[in-house]
Amino acid sequence: MTILRSALFNLLFFGWTALCCLALLPALFLPHRVTMAWIFVWLRGVHWLEKTILGIDYRVVGRENLPAGACIVAAKHQSAWETLKLHLLLPDPAIVLKSELLKVPVWGKYLLKTGMIPVDRGAGSRAVRDMVDHAKVRAAEGRPIAIFPQGTRTAPGTWRPYRIGVGALYEGLGVPVVPMALNSGVFWGRRAFRKRPGTITVEFLPPIPPGLPREEMMRRLEDELETASERLSVAAGGPPTPRPAGATATV
Repeated sequence: MTILRSALFNLLFFGWTALCCLALLPALFLPHRVTMAWIFVWLRGVHWLEKTILGIDYRVVGRENLPAGACIVAAKHQSAWETLKLHLLLPDPAIVLKSELLKVPVWGKYLLKTGMIPVDRGAGSRAVRDMVDHAKVRAAEGRPIAIFPQGTRTAPGTWRPYRIGVGALYEGLGVPVVPMALNSGVFWGRRAFRKRPGTITVEFLPPIPPGLPREEMMRRLEDELETASERLSVAAGGPPTPRPAGATATV
């Protein structure tokens, strides 16, 4: 039954997405807030499909830990699910994403229009500088900057080092970092066709204040975010995550 539900969801998800991409084309020429209102139509439609067909819902804990105005939200990344929810979880976030996504027909235009922060992962240190420069513009607008500090999806029970992008943003922007823990990978696996019904938990942890040395912030972020995400994943039936001693962030 889960295979059939997953197949039906995929069919309707891609059909709904294609329909919205075409129907919302006029929004590309309208003000930002109007474009976002149209995109919310698509996002809420996706959420309805998740609940109705897959039996997947979500709950949010710790919203009070999100400060007003600009901040950095360092989100655990376990599946594609959270990429579809950041705009429902945060007030108009500017999301750090790989620049290749801007080349996707039509969809890339929406990403540009909504002010995302592209990163050319093949550009080395210049990519980090460009990311910080773009983020400063979005932070000046009062928008939260969302980033996946491990750089890619990491399944529950798997350890992956934290990269320095979030540390560069922390130093460059001078705003708090809010760790965002979750257990989406237990229900919606990384590159998994079959989805498991249940309630995904998203938990915003207390913010890490600005002004700390980068290394201290990175240690705190990794420890707090990994500990909370492991707690949520194990509670939902997922595996614990072994962490090597002395692990450090990499470029």
